[in-house]
Amino acid sequence: MKKKLFILIGTRPNFIKVTQFKKCAERFPDLQITIIHTGQHYDEKMADVFFKQFNLTPDHYLNISPASANKQIAEILIKMEELIDKIGKPHILLVPGDVNSSLAGALFANKLGINLGHIEAGLRSFDKTMPEELNRIITDELSDIYFVTEPSGVKHLSNEQRDKNKIHYVGNTMIDTMVAYENEIDDSPVLKNLNISADPFVLMTMHRPATVDNKNELSKLIELIEHVTHKYKIIFPIHPRTIKNAREFGLYNRITENKNLICTEPLDYFSFQKLIKHCVFILTDSGGIQEESTFRQKPCLTLRPNTERPVTVDEGTNTLLTFDLNEVKAYIQLIENGDYKKGRIPEKWDGKATERILKILNEK
Repeated sequence: MKKKLFILIGTRPNFIKVTQFKKCAERFPDLQITIIHTGQHYDEKMADVFFKQFNLTPDHYLNISPASANKQIAEILIKMEELIDKIGKPHILLVPGDVNSSLAGALFANKLGINLGHIEAGLRSFDKTMPEELNRIITDELSDIYFVTEPSGVKHLSNEQRDKNKIHYVGNTMIDTMVAYENEIDDSPVLKNLNISADPFVLMTMHRPATVDNKNELSKLIELIEHVTHKYKIIFPIHPRTIKNAREFGLYNRITENKNLICTEPLDYFSFQKLIKHCVFILTDSGGIQEESTFRQKPCLTLRPNTERPVTVDEGTNTLLTFDLNEVKAYIQLIENGDYKKGRIPEKWDGKATERILKILNEK
């Protein structure tokens, strides 16, 4: 009898973390993988294009509605139970990451007595103002087995008195996707399409409310953009909320009139990874790009007071900075002078994390 393994995903970061499971499962004939998509990211740019690129078709769609976090979590719980009534319980449910879909999956598994595995377990920013932090903590509290991406995860789970026999340092499944699709990333025409193939450029991602929802902070961001674009082009996949706020704050013209600032819509995976691979450095307040830039050995300046991925700072190419313009400019100067740290790729970030997870589940 096959062991049924369900994986619940909901957002783009989730999709990227599970692309290799069905492929790797071919080497484990006793495992049957079922992928369930909640619909938390539901439009074409946020979901469908990723599935097409990865040739990844979820087995079931919950099709939850756009709504508040509470309503989405409630709808996931209801629709998961309806689905399980039709297809039966799994032996284990896996949830990746720290989004609302992850938390909903953890609550669902707990209430129905289903074993729960957490991919990216043990990550902590120790900033409870971040919704993701609470999602991580609760998901780990409800989990039966922990799959850890970096040494800090093992440390945090051990400090929280988790059973050490249930903690497995397997590496990073997001890196598995980067390794598996290297050729497709190289083949992306994004540099030509954006007319930057011969120009040095900087990649920017900024979306957190603390930065883009505050007039003073958004003004600082635009001042930083103007400083960098004296020398480089900036590629900035910009969130619609940032554009809306720039208009309301009277800052929109400073964005549109900057000829070296190239604002794009959300990019497909291969395009974005090619930009990481070929940029001079990265300015961000995002999470996953800290790991991707470390794997690519690209300097990454993260404008946040904390990170749940400290290995990218301790071993990798990431630096945490407060949003002090003079400090950011000083680090940019270090990069340009060749004096910025080199970093290294963390242990087990080798493209084989998915295989390690399935091997552990197959044996257990």
